[in-house]
Amino acid sequence: MTLPIAQPWLSTQANQDPRAATGRRLRWGVVSTGNIATSVSKDLALLEDAELYAVSSRKQAAADAFAAEHGFAKAYGDDGGVPGYQRMVEDPAVDVVYVATPHAQHFEVASAALRAGKHVLCEKAVTINAREAAQLVALAREQNVFFMEAMWSRFLPSMQRAFSIAASGELGEIQWVSADLGFPAPYDPSARIWALNDGGGALLDITVYPLLWALGTLGFPQSVTAIGSLNEDGVDVQNALTLGYASGAQAQLTSSLMAHGPRTATVAGGLGFVQAVGSVNNPSELVIRVGWDEPRREQFDVVGTGYTYELREVTRCVQQGLTESPVMPWEDSVNVMRLFDGVRSQLGIRYPNDAR
Repeated sequence: MTLPIAQPWLSTQANQDPRAATGRRLRWGVVSTGNIATSVSKDLALLEDAELYAVSSRKQAAADAFAAEHGFAKAYGDDGGVPGYQRMVEDPAVDVVYVATPHAQHFEVASAALRAGKHVLCEKAVTINAREAAQLVALAREQNVFFMEAMWSRFLPSMQRAFSIAASGELGEIQWVSADLGFPAPYDPSARIWALNDGGGALLDITVYPLLWALGTLGFPQSVTAIGSLNEDGVDVQNALTLGYASGAQAQLTSSLMAHGPRTATVAGGLGFVQAVGSVNNPSELVIRVGWDEPRREQFDVVGTGYTYELREVTRCVQQGLTESPVMPWEDSVNVMRLFDGVRSQLGIRYPNDAR
């Protein structure tokens, strides 16, 4: 596999409280009433220039309950064969749509929102495969609206700081990266994370986080080797990726739905290393050591749960008339899905969406 080399994504945001307004007030519509929609809605409510305007669900009762709990003005459920999300994106008052459905529904819902002329923030992984991701990008370009994958960890102060340290040269040339994320998820074939039809499995749900450390410090690799285990449903329960680079650098990334892992990340160069403490997707502390000097520690707090930073980026970009974020550009979202397509080919993972 050969993918384009990208420079590390470093934020262009001013170092400010993400709650502070950066322009006109935007009215948000949220698709889905699940756990991630709940968490993001709570953080969205912290932004001074965001209005919780509408929510959609398949069931009107669920949409009504979610709206009442979180303070949304409108609630849309399926009605007369028209999906709730379609009714919501047709509401002219909605400015931005946040798509929080399972992976396999991202393409359908995001397409409807983009065609309706709405700006879109779509949960990670952005789609099931690269074909769908490329089509969404083409549609956003055609409609001249903002579109971004919700890779929230990308925007966290701790992650940005780690990438900045790696890019500064303080650690020397980066030679290797290791990162892992794992937890035992009780098997439930009806749960999204175990459902093949929803894009369930470790790859699309959690491998995005270890991968972020490699992409943010080394860019896209020239080769990817994958091993993993599938259950009887064809869902990947564990995977390990080795990324190779023309420079000789390499990355080892491990994801598991079967085992508790340390959830660490290390970026090592010829002069030193930086290591994440806390969690690989939301580090509370970085340990930096150069040579044999005593390590220094940098600690970080987040505003809200941590989604506020990506929400500020979406808001800032829409207010400034941008169609894509310089921190989370379209090309990189498509290339991540190309990388995952290659991994799935090696592991034998196939989703129903692939046949569409």
